[in-house]
Amino acid sequence: MPVIQVVIEYWILLVPLVLHGLGILFIFDVIMNGRTSQGTIAWVMALFFFPYLAVFLYLIFGARRIQDYTAAHQSGTMDIHHLGKMLRQNQQLRDLMVRETPQIDVLSHIYQLPVMKGNRCTLLINGKATFDSILASIAHARRYILIQFFIVHDDGLGRRLKSALIERAKAGVQVYFLYDKVGSVRLPRSYTDALRVAGIHVGIFRVGKGWLNRFRINFRNHRKIVVVDGEKSWVGGHNVGDEYLGKSTRFSSWRDTHVKMAGPVTLAVQLSFVEDWYWACGQLPDVSWTPPPAFGNEPVLCIPTGPGDMVESCSLMMVQAINASTRRCWMLSPYFVPDVAVIKALQLAAMRGVDVRILIPANPDKRVVWWAAHSYLFEVAVAGVRVYTYREGFMHQKVFLVDDCLAGIGTANLDNRSLRINFEITMTFTDPAFIRQVEKMCRDDFAVSDPLTTDDVYRRPLPFLTGLFPYRP
Repeated sequence: MPVIQVVIEYWILLVPLVLHGLGILFIFDVIMNGRTSQGTIAWVMALFFFPYLAVFLYLIFGARRIQDYTAAHQSGTMDIHHLGKMLRQNQQLRDLMVRETPQIDVLSHIYQLPVMKGNRCTLLINGKATFDSILASIAHARRYILIQFFIVHDDGLGRRLKSALIERAKAGVQVYFLYDKVGSVRLPRSYTDALRVAGIHVGIFRVGKGWLNRFRINFRNHRKIVVVDGEKSWVGGHNVGDEYLGKSTRFSSWRDTHVKMAGPVTLAVQLSFVEDWYWACGQLPDVSWTPPPAFGNEPVLCIPTGPGDMVESCSLMMVQAINASTRRCWMLSPYFVPDVAVIKALQLAAMRGVDVRILIPANPDKRVVWWAAHSYLFEVAVAGVRVYTYREGFMHQKVFLVDDCLAGIGTANLDNRSLRINFEITMTFTDPAFIRQVEKMCRDDFAVSDPLTTDDVYRRPLPFLTGLFPYRP
């Protein structure tokens, strides 16, 4: 008994010392790496005065940048950054690079990737068109296939994809399959085991490297990328699951958008995949960096963003797009919980007479996030932003349209997770014909949506409370 008492007393003394010590250590980490003064002050106060709880919360939610992600690119036999430099300096690609409008030139400068012409882009509306296109090209792959999704389900669509990849792998095609550990937490091991047995390279994206990052499950790789033979690529909002084909038991239909690109910009999409693969597996996939032939003449810019960047690049992209608008700024997203910079940019755009519209689902998949969205929607609605709710099933697309000169399609939602701590990818387009297709798609979506007044936005999430505190303009 005395021995047990000594051990208990020892731990009673040791645990507080360790937690206070970790609290001080994390305070220095916050001061060095915090990106906003509000967040830095909040973490410093919590870690100093409440270390018993704050230390554990910081381990999970604290960091907003993964320094090791960038550092990993500098190690190994080949520098990942060299690949990006090679893309910019390749003479064949330089002939395909173009200077565009100021709106997209700024984005190109921020992300150090060129705007490339010579592409043929196909707008893919909803799941059937998207996966019919992807699976058809996979069936004709000759050299290699790169597959990356946030969520992969072992259901009808998931098994169709698995069978298609295994068939190509048996034909001698190199297949690389990368998925996010958190997003695909329900994917059974039998699924990936079957891929490995067929000779497919399987990578799991997780940030649990090193003792500090081991607990940080807050970072997600939200990208959805498919590349076939370095010539064709797909990016958009669809994951791999039957619900993305409109077979959800919860929603009557599923509205989403993808885009297929054939041409030189595929090398930029491929670079994003290679960076993620190198982080996950420590090796570079065997792919070609020879520029593919021009399939068309459409200029496209690839914008990969994430917590490995030195700045909050996704937020900068959204703010630049909004600030560049002079006539129209339409943003379609399943979630609306943006940061302050995006809120202010939307307010200012509406106040200077721009037709600013936000489209979100009327039927949410995450009720709490939907409630939170109405607080932010109210802030922009009072400034003149027009808010719409999509009523035909669930809307999951991530699209923006600026004037008649810029469109964006990708994986980034209008929420703090995408803007700050997720790995995302967005493709931006300036071709007038493609812009018109995106405009028509958006108009069709607004046609089956309901406009909300400022009072609607204020009352809708919690009517039993807002009745007690009515909105008074």
